[in-house]
Amino acid sequence: MTKPTLVILAAGMGSRYGGLKQIDPIDDNGNKIIDFSIYDAIRAGFGKVVFIIKKENEADFRTCVGDKVKSKIEVEYVFQDLTNIPEGATIPEGRVKPWGTAHAILCCKDTVKGPFAVINADDYYGVSAYQSLYDFLTASHESNPYPFCMVGYELKNTLTENGSVARGCCQMDANGMLETIDERTNIIKTPEGASYSKDDGQTYIPMSADSLVSMNMWGFTPDIFPELDKSMKRFFKEDINVNPLKAECYLPMEVGSMVKDGIATVKVLSSKDKWFGVTYKEDKPFVVSSIQALKDKGIYPDKLWD
Repeated sequence: MTKPTLVILAAGMGSRYGGLKQIDPIDDNGNKIIDFSIYDAIRAGFGKVVFIIKKENEADFRTCVGDKVKSKIEVEYVFQDLTNIPEGATIPEGRVKPWGTAHAILCCKDTVKGPFAVINADDYYGVSAYQSLYDFLTASHESNPYPFCMVGYELKNTLTENGSVARGCCQMDANGMLETIDERTNIIKTPEGASYSKDDGQTYIPMSADSLVSMNMWGFTPDIFPELDKSMKRFFKEDINVNPLKAECYLPMEVGSMVKDGIATVKVLSSKDKWFGVTYKEDKPFVVSSIQALKDKGIYPDKLWD
């Protein structure tokens, strides 16, 4: 069986962070969060990495990321292009924002031919998460509908002190299979745990800090591509008319719809490691200290690629 591919979402604009955070070093040796993700994937057994980026960032991304790892793992690039839309659809005047994570994954349909994992470029997921994904993607699954998976994290372990976040909130059955996933935006940390807003922060609704959430760490087969193609056609017929400049087609919501419609099953995998990321610049010191602590424990070498 072909080794699984790691697909890394790195085309986000980074507006809240204030720059191209995917290539911002987090240690004294110039390593970035994405380097640790690739390192973990390689030692779990993944055979290729595909970077989804914007075309205008290609040169910087190759120099800072791709060229450093291409001797360790096969590397390919996919561009998330605003003009890559369904036939007959039009781009709203003034639209700059990418079409969302579901669209980003669909951009890989001509590049990824076997089982693959999906992660965010600016998130640290932990060693065990990649091993769990590899084991699932290389196992035999006698299942119809499509057998997919995701790695879930407790909401309280994914919040930042420095602003709001968006998370896919999950419900599972007794067998650990995903039942529903609800994309919530404007989630903030509170003294009681967490709250989210439906009206851009005017009012907040309490939610459990122990809720299981998706951090966009998924395992798929290429069967998902035709379904995401349908998702984008629906998105342009319905959602884009409501919010033409900011509407996005979210991967968690589309996977949730596939589960609800009986098209796919999603096994929820657990990770023993803590997630962390750099949504905002103020998050960076915590990430830097966390990575150093992992190095001090011997989980990572000081220089990843030497």
